[in-house]
Amino acid sequence: MSKQKTLKTPFSLSGKGLHTGLNITVTFNPAPENHGYKIQRIDLEGEPIIDAVAENVIDTQRGTVIGKKDVVISTIEHAMAALYAYEIDNCLIQVNAPEFPILNGSSMAYVEKIEEAGIIEQSEDKDYYIVRKKVEVKDEASGSSILILPDDKFSVSALISFNSPILSNQFATLENLSDFKTQIAAARTFVFVREIEPLVKNNLIKGGDLDNAIVIYDQKVEQSELDRLADLMNHPRVSCNELGYLNTKPLVFDNEPARHKLLDILGDIALLGKPIKGRIIATRPGHKINNQMARHIRKELKRLEVQCPVYNLDQAPVMDINRVKELLPHRWPFLMVDKIIEVGDKHIVGVKNVTANETFFEGHFPEEPVMPGVLQVEAMAQVGGILVLNGMEDPKSCSTYFMKIDNVKFRQKVVPGDTLIFRLEMMSEIRRGCAQMKGYAFVGEKIVSEAEFMAQIIKNK
Repeated sequence: MSKQKTLKTPFSLSGKGLHTGLNITVTFNPAPENHGYKIQRIDLEGEPIIDAVAENVIDTQRGTVIGKKDVVISTIEHAMAALYAYEIDNCLIQVNAPEFPILNGSSMAYVEKIEEAGIIEQSEDKDYYIVRKKVEVKDEASGSSILILPDDKFSVSALISFNSPILSNQFATLENLSDFKTQIAAARTFVFVREIEPLVKNNLIKGGDLDNAIVIYDQKVEQSELDRLADLMNHPRVSCNELGYLNTKPLVFDNEPARHKLLDILGDIALLGKPIKGRIIATRPGHKINNQMARHIRKELKRLEVQCPVYNLDQAPVMDINRVKELLPHRWPFLMVDKIIEVGDKHIVGVKNVTANETFFEGHFPEEPVMPGVLQVEAMAQVGGILVLNGMEDPKSCSTYFMKIDNVKFRQKVVPGDTLIFRLEMMSEIRRGCAQMKGYAFVGEKIVSEAEFMAQIIKNK
């Protein structure tokens, strides 16, 4: 099981802001487990902190802007893409302005600083959003769409299309996050010459220049008009006789715009708050549709509360029934764990196949067989006992006895033919021979019961 990660040491970057033109410094700090991404405006009184999650996105017109009350931070996506690509789960970001520095319009400076600062593993397990079925979000007005399909790893593809003779259709893909530095990070943001004047009039690109954005000249205009736009932005005039790119630096990749759109997708889905296991296919993506997808998934996660663990019937169990019987003293008809399919330092996943031959169905109830809730809790407790005993040097010398069960909830009937999947996680370290756990029982994708346990570990006589 992969562990959560954070930075080993802090690092800072300075530069001008794309929208404000201000000189900005942003600092990335290590953070504790389950902290997530948080951004702090240290230039404001009280140094307010914003959770970098999709619900806090307030604008996607040019870049991703998050905010809360009077606190706003924009142009965060290039930094967030680098954090996501390097699988950093927890980070406190401090900035002294209402936006991040644009730097050269890509993620490369962030990547280099992350590698220089180093990354450390934390003890908490990484919490993935695992795609179980097709998820699709569409924007009929723009023709944008994002499709996410089930897969056992993460990958992303971006297809862009513009009504332009210079930039019509391009495609980019990233099969492994480990390729982000060489394949995606250096891709710069881009803008069409025809978009510059409206952006300037709306105070959106005060810090834009030919060094931090690809400028696409795809419609003939008079040189005098180009000179006027250059003067409007307080930049040197550029002579241009042919359609193409106005930058003095060559493109890093032939499909650099498509790669930058893919970079933006990574930066925006980082606001989901969990890494994804699935394949993303984005058509004509932009910050608006990216954020719509992140919001859609976060709503689904809140509805589910906890995702059911993956149960792959083709994989051999971590512990079969024989190993289960070595750890637990229970026997028929009270042994209620068939196998263990996943075990970590602080969590465990077990399976119970509920058949019509269970003895309790003879009386509960003959005409409408339903598994008693107390037996669901008992099965959950047995799985938790395996987690505790499996970590001991001599598990046969001890037994677990449950001292307290709190916050029990039963949400749905369990009937013959159901497969119960139990996930239990330690709520704290084992202290004075006592373990505290939170447990969930699932049938399909739905939680059917849940409880919190306290168990005592006692030496066998």
